[in-house]
Amino acid sequence: MSLFKIKDRIEELVKELKQHNYNYYVLAQPLISDFEFDKKLKELEELEKQYPEYQNEDSPTQKVGGDITKVFETVNHKWPMLSLGNTYNGQDLKDFDERIRKAIGTHFEYVCELKFDGLSLSLTYQNGKLLRAVTRGDGYRGDDVTTNARTIHSIPKILKDNGFPDQFEIRGEVFMHRPAFDKLNKERIENDELPYANPRNFASGTLKMQDSSEVARRPLDCFMYFLYTDKKLFNSHWESLEAITKWGFHVCQYNKLCSNLDEVLEFIRYWEENRFNLSYDIDGIVIKVNSYAQQEELGFTAKSPRWAIAYKYKAQEVETVLEKVSYQVGRTGAVTPVANLKPVLLAGTVVKRATLHNANEIKRLDLHINDVVLVEKGGEIIPKIIAVNTLKRALNAQKVMYPVVCPECSTHLIRREGEAVYYCPNDEECPPQIMGKIQHFISRKAMNIDGLGSETIETFYRKGLVRHISDLYILHQKSDMLKKLDRFGERSISNMLDGIEKSKQMPFDKVLFGLGIRFVGATVAKKITSHFKNIDSLINSGFEELISVDEIGNRIAESLLAYFKDIKHLEQIDKLRNYGLQFEAEENKIELKSNKLEGKSFIISGTFSNYSREELKDLIEANNGKILSSISAKLDFLVAGENMGPAKLDKAKKLNIPLISDEELIGLIK
Repeated sequence: MSLFKIKDRIEELVKELKQHNYNYYVLAQPLISDFEFDKKLKELEELEKQYPEYQNEDSPTQKVGGDITKVFETVNHKWPMLSLGNTYNGQDLKDFDERIRKAIGTHFEYVCELKFDGLSLSLTYQNGKLLRAVTRGDGYRGDDVTTNARTIHSIPKILKDNGFPDQFEIRGEVFMHRPAFDKLNKERIENDELPYANPRNFASGTLKMQDSSEVARRPLDCFMYFLYTDKKLFNSHWESLEAITKWGFHVCQYNKLCSNLDEVLEFIRYWEENRFNLSYDIDGIVIKVNSYAQQEELGFTAKSPRWAIAYKYKAQEVETVLEKVSYQVGRTGAVTPVANLKPVLLAGTVVKRATLHNANEIKRLDLHINDVVLVEKGGEIIPKIIAVNTLKRALNAQKVMYPVVCPECSTHLIRREGEAVYYCPNDEECPPQIMGKIQHFISRKAMNIDGLGSETIETFYRKGLVRHISDLYILHQKSDMLKKLDRFGERSISNMLDGIEKSKQMPFDKVLFGLGIRFVGATVAKKITSHFKNIDSLINSGFEELISVDEIGNRIAESLLAYFKDIKHLEQIDKLRNYGLQFEAEENKIELKSNKLEGKSFIISGTFSNYSREELKDLIEANNGKILSSISAKLDFLVAGENMGPAKLDKAKKLNIPLISDEELIGLIK
């Protein structure tokens, strides 16, 4: 290879790996496997070693982790959060062990730890209380996510026992248990929402959310694994792990102290077989020299410690045959391609289907029917096709073409600008959309109608008993037809009709969520009904008023406007209203405590350590203050918390509106 080509290849790898780092650390949406990333990084390291004159100081080989975001406050790490050197084979471990022996002799121990597939976090404690939580970021600076970290139950806010220093840092990994993740994904699929790819992405995305109350609703966990102090309190890493457990930190129970490399290799082999029995994902084993004195003697490279290494398991992969691609139509009309595979054993389960996400993925893979495909199931819960073995492709293989019409109703599909998914716009006639909407309406998080299930709705639709949500409320007029159905006795019919009748008492936010408006989930529905109070105010609202509501962005606002523009949707709402459903929010009667805020108007934005935004709102109204929906010259105070939206902040500053903290608000009342 010529020097010009070598230089070009180095620049190409630097650019590609930087983008993959950004996808992984900032967006939490990796596009390639860890193995593929590490392979490219290794190639870059070798080229830079041979041709140092072409090495770029911004190269991923010289940096740790990814970039920081612009949303959270940036904090410098007192001790850099370095990455670990890693390997996928035993020979590299033997070489690592040999280097250790040459440097410090033969008298040392290793600590073996499970390598959790989550998000690295650094916690600072002062006088036994949690002071700050910061993400890895680029290894030297990270995002301050303290408010969100406080909502994780396994992170102690106040330490127990004693013996801890006045101030210290402790490192750990935030993750999500697989059963909780599976349950969450099942609910998203039932609600016709795209499932999350894996627990790691979900945990990372959650910790970067702006609303800490939403973070609190998501079941995250955290294992701690390394202590940093100004003055060494312990002689070894193992001693420190025992101590932090006593202080109240969550430490993995499977850590092991090993006296030689053979014990390390045995530990690695054991967990390669047994990792799927854990409730959380691991992607390897971390091996550390135990003695702190020996760690200091071994030192560091530019980006990693010489006394530690990560052995990474390759994601489970297997070849099989793509038999066909089928297409599922969800309740919002989204058309999702699914790969139907020749059954194959993978990671302990038989895999018959794999996700293909969208038309872009089919195009990227250049799929043909009967292709031999490589299927992966590592951290991914849903198996996915990662590559095609084109060498085994038949000459006359038929290319997979994404349909131009709906596979259920033959309506021409549309693709909205900026989206990868195709949709069927025929929401009033397409069978799976009709059934999906009604199934969503009766679901537990929506109207929670007892005596009705998804299969029953499908039966009712096939028999012509229901075609719209409103038809549920006239089923009592069709009892003779119901009695003729299999497995429908008088008692089950009575229970179902009682459940339908009781659903008329469900609050406005449940009804709005039950309508199945695209992008309007349960939390968003609560925000909307809290602001608009009744359906008529919502229907008559404009774009500007919609986006002024907390957590309502352009996409949700546009979806609401499009939904209420359709006359058929308005007809359904009128029918449901006439049948007695709740389309008006119950007003919470606020007990007036004082008139100290009379004549003053407020907007609350951001997150707060001591109060929820709802508590602050109630406090303002209880003292005769007024809550406004948008920033204008009429606003008296903006109650500003952490991570408030930059647009609101800029507008408030331009209008010279005073910014006050939650404590200053309390001061106004006192």
